Amino acid sequence: MEFANRGTPLTEDGLTQVITTLEINRAAFWAVLQVESSGFGFLPDRRPKILFERHIFHRESQGRFSKAFPDISNPQHGGYSRGASEYERLQRAIALDREAALKSASWGIAQIMGFNYAIVGFTCVEDMVQRMVEGGEDRQIMAMAKFIQHNQLVDALRQDDWPRFARGYNGANYARNRYDEKLADAYAKAQRAEPSLELRTAQAALLYLGFDPGPIDGIQGTRTRTALRDFQTRNRLQETGELDGTSRTTLMAAAFPPAIGA
Repeated sequence: MEFANRGTPLTEDGLTQVITTLEINRAAFWAVLQVESSGFGFLPDRRPKILFERHIFHRESQGRFSKAFPDISNPQHGGYSRGASEYERLQRAIALDREAALKSASWGIAQIMGFNYAIVGFTCVEDMVQRMVEGGEDRQIMAMAKFIQHNQLVDALRQDDWPRFARGYNGANYARNRYDEKLADAYAKAQRAEPSLELRTAQAALLYLGFDPGPIDGIQGTRTRTALRDFQTRNRLQETGELDGTSRTTLMAAAFPPAIGA
């Protein structure tokens, strides 16, 4: 399946690299990840999360397809579907103009638009998409860091200036959706208790294996416990609903087996 790979979740190395690059504290990063990103960078089928923007495709393809295909090429935004269905819209656009189509989708955990490939460090949109697919969330969040740098929003993060950050990241109408308030609230929560990367990876693994752990957020909740217990039952492990050592080893081996020849 095109655009599918291992779907590797965020690692400690990837997180450290972004924190070091931006020189911000970890709570600020988690706040942005929770509010301004899609929460997790991949679908259950391990393709990056996308949102296809028909008005961008109209622009990138100079309106050549808007009369015949107004649902995927239109000067007005809209027409969105959900989850994997967005790839159906993307594939239709790819059949018409692949480069314009890839530029017209937002990709991965930070939902970086394809036409922004150069400002986030890629040579072309194909390069950006390939690296976001193969490099997992670590590569996706580095693109987010470069987007933040390009838009001169680093100081806002360092100073906990959430209205300024939200304005730069979301536009002048940020207050309509209370982005600044949501960021401040998420920041306060992350300061009190930082999400667990180990648990977040386990949640991703459960998602890939067909269980429902709830949000991929590194926080232990009822749905995560239930998903872990179901996994343990299926694998004849002690049914604790907790991520003990044996459960983690079994889970990682099932969701992320070594590549052939590795």
